[in-house]
Amino acid sequence: MILVLVEVSPEGEAVETSREAVTFARDLSAAGGGVPVDAVVVGAPGEALVGVLASYGVRRVHALTGAAYDSFSGAAWAAGLIEVRERAGSVVVTAAGTPRGNEVLAHVAARTGLPMAANAISFAGLSPFTVTRQVVSGAALEEMRLSERPALFTIAGHAVQAAPADVPGAGEVVLETPDVADADLVARVVSSEEPEPDLSGTLKSARVVVGAGRGAGSADGFGDLLELADLLDAPLGVSRVVTSLGWRPHHEQVGQTGSRISPDLYIPCGISGAIQHWAGCSTAKTILAINSDPDAPMVTKATHAVIGDLHEIVPAINAEIRRRRG
Repeated sequence: MILVLVEVSPEGEAVETSREAVTFARDLSAAGGGVPVDAVVVGAPGEALVGVLASYGVRRVHALTGAAYDSFSGAAWAAGLIEVRERAGSVVVTAAGTPRGNEVLAHVAARTGLPMAANAISFAGLSPFTVTRQVVSGAALEEMRLSERPALFTIAGHAVQAAPADVPGAGEVVLETPDVADADLVARVVSSEEPEPDLSGTLKSARVVVGAGRGAGSADGFGDLLELADLLDAPLGVSRVVTSLGWRPHHEQVGQTGSRISPDLYIPCGISGAIQHWAGCSTAKTILAINSDPDAPMVTKATHAVIGDLHEIVPAINAEIRRRRG
């Protein structure tokens, strides 16, 4: 059996990366002969959440309940996950490669003495269980074998596209009340604040991102780029030099020290493509680079490239989009 930790939004919905993790687990199940896929959620799930998870092929939804789960604690969540896993007998325990998913499974690995692979993007074998994962902030890929059971790993965001199952699962709800030691609650969330709109969360989940680098020229050189982003209903992502110069705010930064993005389309304009920036965008499905330097790393790595001055090319693109939309 495969056990998937599913993160739930404040609105009671399974977050997209967790739905992707369930989809990944379902593909793994099919390759392994159709073993069941169960989910673990924190708190009593609503009917809508159970319905969605069932539509994704989940057999059972194990709900961790009790006062210990009123707020996030990586150690407490791990304790509950381990207890559910020991009763269920799962051979794989996985989660989305989010900060919480990675933290909880790291606790599980430390407590069980098992190896853990973080940010897997695919699996290449079942015996031994082998995954390909992102390392060095996505700048390189590594093949990792997990010969011990249960296999522990997290799944990089957008490694697969979230999709319901052809045959839904039963979605049976099982309320779990694991014992949680006081020591597991020493580090926990005591308060939270809603982020300002259009910050890095939007950037990380966007399907289209417009990028801007030093080629913008100055703090006043982003007008056409912002218009393109608006026309495409996309956020703006920038290179580190842009934020270092104070041209744009840090929450827009893409790269090793900024946000890691995996959009369907990334349009980096005037970005040379230093390794630190590439680490944040290398998993984009399609990259359309606009740059005056044909030998820039971003140009050589891009799916498509337009060579020229972004201040001439981007306005032309904007005009053509407006023309086609009438």
